[in-house]
Amino acid sequence: MKFQFESSTLKVRYCETDQMGFVHHSNYLKYFEVARLEWLDKLGISYKKMEEDGVLLPVIYTEIKYLFPLKFDDIFVVKVGIDKIPLSRLVLNYQIDNHENKKICFGRVHLAFLNSKKHKPMRAPDKFTLVFKKNYEL
Repeated sequence: MKFQFESSTLKVRYCETDQMGFVHHSNYLKYFEVARLEWLDKLGISYKKMEEDGVLLPVIYTEIKYLFPLKFDDIFVVKVGIDKIPLSRLVLNYQIDNHENKKICFGRVHLAFLNSKKHKPMRAPDKFTLVFKKNYEL
């Protein structure tokens, strides 16, 4: 799998762990989101501006394969990549690696482009697809 971006270093907070001392499974999607927003920002795409312009990106599908747990105080990065230019949905591939480059988990998240006024699916804005065409050969 090809990844185009690696997040800033992240650190597991105590409140993200469960009774077993592992990061609770729901937090991995939050880590994915942190990396997604950082990546879009780096590409010059403001999520806030996009929403102000009437475009929403709700999550419509997720999958995660857990290989090893993260624990309190672990340091890690989230890798993000796409396989194709988004048309009506943005499909993102993710991988979390710990500070020793050990693969912790990998997953995929599908986001649909949605018109905020009509709450109807829409095509990706031209500005959005142009950024990806300019930055990636897919």
